[in-house]
Amino acid sequence: MRIIWKKGRLAAYVCTLMAALMLSGGGRNIASMAKALPVNTSAANEEKTLIPGGMVFGVRFFTEGVLVVSIPDGSGSPAYAAGVRVNDVILKVDDVKISDADSLSRAVDSAGGKAVKFTLRRDGREFTVSVTPRLEESGYKTGIWVRDSGAGIGTVTFIDPKTGLFGGLGHGICDADTGKPMPLGRGVLLGVNINGIRKGAAGDPGEIRGSFKQGKLGAVTGNTDCGIFGIYSEIPKSLYGAIPIAHKNEVRGGAATILCTLEDGVTREYKAELSSIDTSASGGRCFTVKITDPELIKQTGGIVQGMSGSPIIQNGKLVGAVTHVLVSDPTRGYGIFIENMLNAAG
Repeated sequence: MRIIWKKGRLAAYVCTLMAALMLSGGGRNIASMAKALPVNTSAANEEKTLIPGGMVFGVRFFTEGVLVVSIPDGSGSPAYAAGVRVNDVILKVDDVKISDADSLSRAVDSAGGKAVKFTLRRDGREFTVSVTPRLEESGYKTGIWVRDSGAGIGTVTFIDPKTGLFGGLGHGICDADTGKPMPLGRGVLLGVNINGIRKGAAGDPGEIRGSFKQGKLGAVTGNTDCGIFGIYSEIPKSLYGAIPIAHKNEVRGGAATILCTLEDGVTREYKAELSSIDTSASGGRCFTVKITDPELIKQTGGIVQGMSGSPIIQNGKLVGAVTHVLVSDPTRGYGIFIENMLNAAG
C-alpha cells in the first residue's frame, strides 16, 4: 500500500522543487503502499526460516544517476530534441558521472553552451545522445526535470537471522510522476519515531506518521517490484524468533495474523483473514487480506499507509506481506507471497 516518499529533488532549468514519491503496486480503486543480496530461490527455500518483522523503518534513498521525470517544453526542449525521454536515467554528461541534480547542472553549465554528450539508460540499455543547451537568464538549460532522491517509511517483512538480510514493503519504490521504479544508487536504513496515526476511511486511506531517528541501522541494496531489500548492521529485537516460510501452495483461505507497529511503538499481532488466493501471481497482489481484529480497526480503520510490508503468519509459518489497501474499504487489501519476495531478492 502506498506510503509517501518525500524530499525528492527535482531540477529543471537549474531549479530545485520538493516533490513526493509513491510506491508501485497501485491499480484501479486501490492505493499502493529495490540489485538485491542473494538468498535462496524457491527450490532451496524448502526448509528456510526467517524472523517476521512488523517494525516500522525509514529509508533515505538516492538514485543511480538522475531520473528524467518531466519535459515541460515537450519537443521544444533541447534534451527532447536530442532524444531524451521521460523515465530515462542520465548517468554521465561527457565523461562526468552524474550523482545528483546539482552535478547535472554544473556539468551543463561548464560546457558554456557547447553540445554535451548525455549517457542514458533506457529499459536496461545504455546509449548516448548529443544535447546543445540553450542560454536563458539563469544560465544554460536543457529543458528537463529530474529526480535524485527520496525518503519515507514502511514496514519490515522479514529478517534472515544468519545474514541480517531484510525485506520490506512487498513492492518497489516508484517515482510519483512517472510511476516507474526508481533506479537505486544507495539507500540508508533508519529507525522511526511514530508520531501519530490518521485512521483510514472509505475513499481516504489513512497513514502512519513518523520522523526519523538519529543514526543509521543498515543499508538498502535493492529495489524490485516485489520489495526493497538490504542488510541490518545489527539484527533488531522481534516479537518472534525465526519461523518456517510457507510456500504459495500452502497458503489457505481463512484465519491468519499480521504483525505491525502502531502509535505506542510496540509490534503486535492482529487477526486477519485471507481469500482469493492466486498461486500463479508473480507480483504484489497474490491474495486478499481482510482485517478482522477489532483493536486494529479501532486504531487505524484497517490497513493504512506505512503498513506496507507487514508480515502475514498462518499456521505458524510466514506466508507473505500486506501490500495494498482498497480505497473503498480500508479493512481490505492485498498481499504478496513470501516466495515472491525471496525470489526477487535472489
